[in-house]
Amino acid sequence: MLTAITGINWGDEGKGRMVDLLSQDYDVVVRYQGGNNAGHTVINERGKFVLNLLPSGILRGDVVNVMGPGMVIDTAHLAGETEKLRERGVAVGPENLKISDRAAICLPLHPLLDALEEDRLGKNAQGSTRRGIAPAYGDKYLRKALRMGDLLNLDGMQGAIRDYVDYKNLLVTGAYGAEAVPFAQVWEYLKRAAELFGPYICDTGAYLDEAAETGKNILFEAQLGALRDIDFGIYPYSSSSTTLAAFAPIGAGVPGRKLDASIGVTKAYSTCVGGGPFVTEWGGEEAEALRKAGNEYGAATGRPRRVGAFDLVASRYGCKMQGATAVALTMLDVLSYREDIPVCVAYEIDGKETVRFPYGAALERARPVLKTFPGWRTDISGVRCKEDLPREALDYVRFIEASLATPITHVSVGPQRDAYIVME
Repeated sequence: MLTAITGINWGDEGKGRMVDLLSQDYDVVVRYQGGNNAGHTVINERGKFVLNLLPSGILRGDVVNVMGPGMVIDTAHLAGETEKLRERGVAVGPENLKISDRAAICLPLHPLLDALEEDRLGKNAQGSTRRGIAPAYGDKYLRKALRMGDLLNLDGMQGAIRDYVDYKNLLVTGAYGAEAVPFAQVWEYLKRAAELFGPYICDTGAYLDEAAETGKNILFEAQLGALRDIDFGIYPYSSSSTTLAAFAPIGAGVPGRKLDASIGVTKAYSTCVGGGPFVTEWGGEEAEALRKAGNEYGAATGRPRRVGAFDLVASRYGCKMQGATAVALTMLDVLSYREDIPVCVAYEIDGKETVRFPYGAALERARPVLKTFPGWRTDISGVRCKEDLPREALDYVRFIEASLATPITHVSVGPQRDAYIVME
């Protein structure tokens, strides 16, 4: 069984929580794109964990975790992340973590260039996390990037790496007027990465092919959501990678494999970190109340998330882009404080209603057309079967399900591992 778990909105939908839950039925969990510019939060019997680079399956001792060639890896961040897990009793070693030799390395030059460009843009900044993801992917597609496999042959590449640092410094000094990054800094960074992660680096495609051939179940974990996809998201306010389920086998290193299922994850309301159009966004006290109820702050950055009503237009589009065969609806319990719950059922653009997700400037002009549902005003965090949900809560879930034309199979009612309802 090959299954992808992806976001159908702007990211931060609760994918890590669902990967942690469903990974009990899988042998391998694979991260196939992105870097440390977003976080997956998991709460289990050992406490709360925030993972930026590592697959969420790392918290299950019997699961092998893979970081695929579609990722960009900040090895200093990875070192810190793995060390924090070990301090809390989580095993991390070459036997349960495998890193693709083809994954690009996010070097100290990349966050620097990311920050310099955001500073240059000023009020027009794109909301980058400033962690170097776009510059790292840029180098990959310019065929300049260093890859994890290069760490196994550093001495033979010293001259090429020096040329690469000189090339990047032309931009650092010439375009931005900043101080050049010394070659010694990059060299020491790479030497440390080779020392720490050399034993983890391998041909993950070969490993996954063998796993699939022997009947093992593989779960592919996406970062961010469909609306942040580099091609089909709200460009240029997108990520720099392909966040879609269709890319999962490619980004994992097994492009010839096909998915058996695609589970799209969405919250019971809308949230967004970063810039760009967000049609259902709330402001003022209404936004702050939802933000407080859901603890809506970015797992990677700590930034307050933008919040608003559930957006059916965006979510239908996200389901289509992800080829979702099922949907997991998270954080339904957060809405328990509201007397009424609005849902965006269409957009109004230039005086006309549409249910199609628009492109570019039209999205900037869109205004939400709302349908309001009664709230349930009672704590549902202890509910474990759909029959025990308040009628209003079940009606809300069923309306979203019917509108998405995709079965909702799981509903989470709290952050804990067991706080969920199986809907079918």
